[in-house]
Amino acid sequence: MTQMSSLSPIFPSRLPKVGTTVFTVMSALAAKHKAINLGQGFPDFSCDRDLLAQVNQAMLDDRNQYPPMIGIPELRNGIRDKIQRLYGHEYDADSEITITAGGTQGILTAVMSCVSPGDEVVIIEPAYDSYRPSIDLAGGKVIAVSLKAIRDEQNQVSSYEIPWDQLEKVINSKTRLIMINTPHNPTGMVWQRSDLDKLAALVKHTNALILSDEVYEHMVYDGALHESIARHPELVNRSFLISSFGKTYHVTGWKVGYVAAPVELMKEFRKVHQFNVFTVNTPMQYGLAKYLEQPQHYLNLPKFYQVKRDFFKAGLEKTGFKLLPTPGTYFQCVDYSKIASPQSKLNEADFCTWLTTEIGVAAIPVSAFYETPVESGVVRFCFAKKEQTLTDALQRLEKL
Repeated sequence: MTQMSSLSPIFPSRLPKVGTTVFTVMSALAAKHKAINLGQGFPDFSCDRDLLAQVNQAMLDDRNQYPPMIGIPELRNGIRDKIQRLYGHEYDADSEITITAGGTQGILTAVMSCVSPGDEVVIIEPAYDSYRPSIDLAGGKVIAVSLKAIRDEQNQVSSYEIPWDQLEKVINSKTRLIMINTPHNPTGMVWQRSDLDKLAALVKHTNALILSDEVYEHMVYDGALHESIARHPELVNRSFLISSFGKTYHVTGWKVGYVAAPVELMKEFRKVHQFNVFTVNTPMQYGLAKYLEQPQHYLNLPKFYQVKRDFFKAGLEKTGFKLLPTPGTYFQCVDYSKIASPQSKLNEADFCTWLTTEIGVAAIPVSAFYETPVESGVVRFCFAKKEQTLTDALQRLEKL
């Protein structure tokens, strides 16, 4: 038998452009240098002990075997009621809602369920890093447009806008799917009702579907409403809505989310889902179902995170960073191009490396959310942290 000298010619990579994610790299660098990790988006505080008690009780009640493939009815019913209460659209819990192993699995499964080789899929960069690989695995063709970076008189980025002129040019009869994200990771911008109206006008005479990534739906601030795809009567009937309990209830490691979609889309989604993960952690589902019966847990979340946002912003205003608006998510973007340091001229990845190793605070370069890095002099911090963690980070950042 001839021994294979290399696997590469026989097993070419399905994702040849994909390496280790920037989140893994920066978290490892932060650990190595004992830096405060404001890079990767996860809380450093505990979830509600009542939620843990509900999950523990489910285990003690022997809720430890396979649940239904689509998720337990108690949780699907709770999601149906929540969406109807908040956004006015009532999904059928039996045929239009499926529990997933987190938002990322929901995204991949939705893409795999509707995108065929050669189909065009529109994404808006900077984009969450799982979008492109999901499309590539389905054999789709990525059509990327970039948010418009609005600059002030000092040429610093002050905000981002949706590139409607570019979107109009790329949406056509070949467009199978358009992927949107609101509130937006990494920039923190949120879509308005007028934005959804514009999108509806662009797709009205097409067969394009929408994937709406809304995992930060309960992190919209200053009294504003989250404009879910479920609010829009024209778009909801051609859309996958994706959300996550991990972000909402401070349990990112549980990896439990859900997808809601019209029955015909959900039929195709479930065909992929059953051979992807099949089912999702049983006791977690029962615990979440009980916890979801108390709406105040997600209704109070905007106030909870706005306090953290405002505290962190007040501290950053004492630095040389220019702060971008943060109407949603738990991320704060800053322009570092005018800080009083020679490092202000570094590209974003190198600046984040320097910030981690020399200042002791880890951030994420926004350029990492593009296939080909776009250098804007903007990096992202996560403020889903204890007040003491933020205080310690701000003390280090005051040097800038």
